[in-house]
Amino acid sequence: MGLKQPIKKKKTLKYWVGRLHLWLGLISGIFVVFLGITGCILAFEREIEDATQTYRFTELQNKPLLPPTQLKAIADGALPNKHAHSVNYQPGRSAQVVYYHDAPAYYYIVFVNQYTGKVLKVKNMDEDFFRIVIMGHYYLWLPPAIGQPILTTATMLFVFLLLSGLILWWPKSKAARKQRFTVKLKSKWRRLNYDLHNVLGFYITIIALFIGLTGMIMGFQWFAKTVYWTSSGGKTMPMFEETYSNTTGKVKLSTNAAAADQLWAKFMNEDPNFKGSIDVHVPEDEKGAIEIAKNPNPGTYWKADYRYFDQHTLKEIEVKHMFGKFENASVADKIMRMNYDIHIGAIAGIPGKIIAFIASLIAASLPVTGVIIWIGRKKKSRR
Repeated sequence: MGLKQPIKKKKTLKYWVGRLHLWLGLISGIFVVFLGITGCILAFEREIEDATQTYRFTELQNKPLLPPTQLKAIADGALPNKHAHSVNYQPGRSAQVVYYHDAPAYYYIVFVNQYTGKVLKVKNMDEDFFRIVIMGHYYLWLPPAIGQPILTTATMLFVFLLLSGLILWWPKSKAARKQRFTVKLKSKWRRLNYDLHNVLGFYITIIALFIGLTGMIMGFQWFAKTVYWTSSGGKTMPMFEETYSNTTGKVKLSTNAAAADQLWAKFMNEDPNFKGSIDVHVPEDEKGAIEIAKNPNPGTYWKADYRYFDQHTLKEIEVKHMFGKFENASVADKIMRMNYDIHIGAIAGIPGKIIAFIASLIAASLPVTGVIIWIGRKKKSRR
């Protein structure tokens, strides 16, 4: 009698999910490690800056605040040949005059004492540590058209890896389920590594999914439009458009400078006990509108009120995009406004940032522990 041929096992769905999990993990792993580590660094950016940069603070004083155009003129003297983008006020903090431009490209912040006009710091943000990390986290220090698609694609693969990992992790029985929720710290290092990959990966799945999906919204326009369409019940996402003043009128009620100061004074007088931040965006030319951004919680961005005014008549200009009055924002608009705050965990304050930090750290470790598992299995199969 001849020898019986070995029976070939039928390849299950879990097998093919495992193969995809392996190869997509190997392809995207290095980027996931990079995004996780830089995400950890950026999680407490604001808190670290506040603790190490004293020029960010100016004590509250019983004195009148200098108006935005005066602060702008002072900052212009410290940073000539640049155009100021906005002037920021927040109680207990120094005023910030922001200079940002695409062509030629520059980004500066001038910190000024809002009571005396003393320049506290002229900061080139292109040389700032956190700014450099952000440019890596967003664009891999490449041109945005190249770097952003690479990192966002890696993020999309990571989202698939989280879901496929959950399928592979899912226990077949109650007995197996008990072993899947704990890391056996006293076991051998290979088993410990296996648990670190599977158990920790399971625990961060929900948080990491939110981080990954919000990253995809920032990186892929098609995905952002899909999320908006779904959350709005089938509406098209309105795109942001610049707001302009009417330059056809022959009569101008005021100059650009006086107009910005008048609007700022009006907002300040409406709520003198306001504890949030107010941004005054000064128009670059006679076509531009004046924007006033009033944020009740400077730790996040999504609740900010964005108001636009004709610089010649001071008449308010209504906008159709999502970055207008907060009270006019739909549910879909608010979801999109929340996106960045969810991504960094700020939506839940310090506890949210701690959770985002831990999730990013574990996410960075998963490709490493996964590769160790793969190498161990290859050696075992050879033996």
